[in-house]
Amino acid sequence: MTKKMENPFNAVSTIIRGNIGIITVLLILFITLSFLSPVFLTSDNLITVLRQISINVFLALGMTLVIILAGIDLSVGAIVALSGTLTVGLIVTTGLPIFLAILIGLLVGVVIGFLNGVIISQFKLPAFIVTLATLNVASGAAYIYSNGQSVRIREEAYTMIGTGQLFGFLPLPVVYMFVAIAIVSILLNKTKFGTYVYAIGGNREAARLSGVPTKKVEIAVYTLTGFLAAFAGIVLSARMYSGQPSVGAGYEMDAIAACVLGGVSMAGGRGRISGTVFGAMVIGVISNGLNLLGVSSFWQLVVKGLIILVAILVDAQKGKKLNFSFKLAKSKQPSNQNI
Repeated sequence: MTKKMENPFNAVSTIIRGNIGIITVLLILFITLSFLSPVFLTSDNLITVLRQISINVFLALGMTLVIILAGIDLSVGAIVALSGTLTVGLIVTTGLPIFLAILIGLLVGVVIGFLNGVIISQFKLPAFIVTLATLNVASGAAYIYSNGQSVRIREEAYTMIGTGQLFGFLPLPVVYMFVAIAIVSILLNKTKFGTYVYAIGGNREAARLSGVPTKKVEIAVYTLTGFLAAFAGIVLSARMYSGQPSVGAGYEMDAIAACVLGGVSMAGGRGRISGTVFGAMVIGVISNGLNLLGVSSFWQLVVKGLIILVAILVDAQKGKKLNFSFKLAKSKQPSNQNI
C-alpha cells in the first residue's frame, strides 16, 4: 500500500500559518520600499536580492540546526573566507584541477565543522567559546595563505559556478539555494536525524536517556554546518572572481539574525527551516532597500544589530509564555496522592 502524498496546498498553508508574523513583516517591507524606491520591485533587482541572500541562506540553514541543538557556531564566516581563498589559490597558484581544488575547499569546512562538534560534544565545552576560537584560527589561516591579499581568478569553468544562469535568467547560486533548502528541510522534518536534533535541543539529558546518540548527532550537525559554509565560500568566490580573506566578516551575525527572526529559539528545541528562509529574506530585503536609498553601510550594521536584539527579546518572551503555560497545565493535573 503506497503512502499518501501530502497535499502541496496544505503544506503551503501550514508554512504560511506557521510564519505569519515574519511574512507580514516581509510584505510591509516590500510595500514600503516599493514607494521609497521605484527600482525595488523591478525583476532585475528582485533577482539581485535572491542572489545576495543565497550565501546567507547556506549559512543560516546550518545555523538553524545548531541553534535548535541549543548551540551556536561563530566560525561560519571565517570558513567562508578560508574555503573561497584556498580554493581559488589552489587553482591559480598551483594549477590544481578545479574539481580537486573545490573538493579540498569543501573538505576544509567539513574538518573545521567536525572539530567543532568533537570538541563541544566530547569535552562539553561552550559552543560559543569553541567556535570563537576556530573563527580566529580559520580567519588567520585565510590571511596567512593569501598573505593578506585577494587572489583573482579568470577561469570561466570556475566563475560560472557563481555567475552562471539557469534558463538564461535564474542565477545558479539561487538554484543551489533552493536545492539546499529542500535537502535540509527533508533532513530535519522527515528523518530520524531531525527528530534527534529537536529532542536534544528540547532536553539533552532526556534524549540521552532515551537512547539518542547525542554526541554523534552534535558532531554531524556541526560538520554539516561547516560543509554548507565552505560551499557558500566557494560560490561567493566564484561570483566575486576572487578569493578574499576578509570577505566573511560578520556573516555569522547575518545567519544568526535570519534564524532568530524566523522563530528559531536560542534556548533550543524550536525552529523551522521555512522561518529561517523568510528571516534571511527580511535581512536581504532590508540590506538591498538601504543600499537603494543610499544609507551608509555603518548604519546598516546598527539596523541589523537592533533587529537581532528585538528578535531575541521576542523569543525570550515566547519562552516565558511557554514555561508559564507548561507550569499551569502541570498544576491542573489531578494529584495521585491519597486524600
